[in-house]
Amino acid sequence: MPNPIARTKSVGAKVTEEEYAALEELAAARNLTLGEWCREVLLARLNPEPPSPVEEIMLAEILGTRMILLNTVYALANGDKLSSAEMQALIRRVDQEKGSSATERLARSGIGRKADGEDSR
Repeated sequence: MPNPIARTKSVGAKVTEEEYAALEELAAARNLTLGEWCREVLLARLNPEPPSPVEEIMLAEILGTRMILLNTVYALANGDKLSSAEMQALIRRVDQEKGSSATERLARSGIGRKADGEDSR
């Protein structure tokens, strides 16, 4: 069955013997020729997959932890003491902001969703 897409242009790059062998291994692991694998990798960069919900949650949690850590360390470095109430308020604020912070970072990276839920591609 002929390929319905007429590919007439070529791209290439020079690599070392070691790099070539490593690329061949990656292609073989997917049961692809080196050319097929390279095409797949290059075209995937044109249309990156959006992050999964699990990846978005993980990023939000990491950013939340980062926000708490930085705010706490900054306060302590300035000689401030954080009361239990202040720490709870910080955690509540971070819980409210971490999701939107993750969404914004993913959108800026070009692989996430915009704030309105659409893909940023």
